[in-house]
Formats: sequence, structure tokens, C-alpha cells
Amino acid sequence: MNRVELEIVNLSNSVSQAQNYAVVLKERRGHRRLPIVIGSCEAHSIAIAMERMYPGRPLTHDLFKNALETFHIELREVVINNLLDGVFYARLVCVHQGEVFEIDSRTSDALALAVRFECPIYTYEFILDAAGIVFPEMEEEEDEPQAQVSQRGPGSSAPAGRINLNALESYSDDDLERYLKEMIEREDYEAAARVRDELRRRKTS
Repeated sequence: MNRVELEIVNLSNSVSQAQNYAVVLKERRGHRRLPIVIGSCEAHSIAIAMERMYPGRPLTHDLFKNALETFHIELREVVINNLLDGVFYARLVCVHQGEVFEIDSRTSDALALAVRFECPIYTYEFILDAAGIVFPEMEEEEDEPQAQVSQRGPGSSAPAGRINLNALESYSDDDLERYLKEMIEREDYEAAARVRDELRRRKTS
């Protein structure tokens, strides 16, 4: 079967399923998109890795990555290998001491690990034919993948009105650095990303 390499291009709230999210993958050499609905915990885990954020304590996918690396196991690639009754299936292709082996995985977990290991993501033509969306009029995009997770993770809370995310330019660098640390501790990664981007903008302007 012909394999197709994919990349994550978007992560946002699912329009069709409340409280869930949609991760959108795009074939690297084409215009088809493959949207996959995933849970909120996995969405936040993917968003954290995409935004290069580092929580104080390892999340589940960070722990699994650390465990694989401790035992010198390489995650070579992720393959979305099947689609049955609307459910995507995936495999982790790993290498240990020259031996290649595969591990069954939920697709959302596989994607969260692929982002962390920066390994390729593949699927098959029959899956794209069945669930892909074609945009023939679109030109090749050069934008960076974007994580747009707008709901807060489990146990998180807003900064109690202490910062106005729509007026970040009115705060000092020290204030923003403090709020950034606080938001990461609260697991409010969407707000943390906006503060981080404002700090980066100031450094480059």
C-alpha cells in the first residue's frame, strides 16, 4: 500500500463534537487534509509540545518519551494505519538495538509522541481517500503549524482577571514574565502562548 507523509497544520476546537478537539493533518506533497477528533487532554498535550512549552512536571506523554529514551528505544515513525467505523488506528514504529518493532496506539497518543520525538507521521492512500478533505484550489502553505486550543485543561483556572489578554502591550516585561510562569503552573497553555508571543514580539521589534 502506498504511504503518504503527513504534518500537523492545525489544532482547534471540534465543530462537530463539543468538549473535543480536531487535529488537522496535511499531506506534505499535496492539498488533502485529514481531520481527526481527539480528546481535550491529548489536544493540550499536543499543543504544549507544538508550542515548545515545558511544564514543571512531565506530562504522561513526556514520561513515556523519557522512558523510551532511558532504555535507548527510538521512535522512528508514527503510522495511522487503519480507519474502522470512523475510528482511526495507529502504530508506533520503534527501533531497539537494531530491531524494529511496532506498538499499537491510539492515534491521539501517537501524534502527541510524534511531536515530541519530531518523527515522521504517515498514513495510507485508502485512509485519505475515505476521510481526507481535498482543497484543490489551495496553494502550498508555508505557514508554521498552529495550535489553537481554546479551552483550559483539567484542573486549570483563569488568572482571576489579573491580566487582560487583549491588552498585553500595556504590561511591562517583568509583569508578563511573571504571568507566563503563573499560567504554565495553572496549565492555562493557551493564555501562556499569547503572553509568550508578546514577549517574543518585543524582543524582535
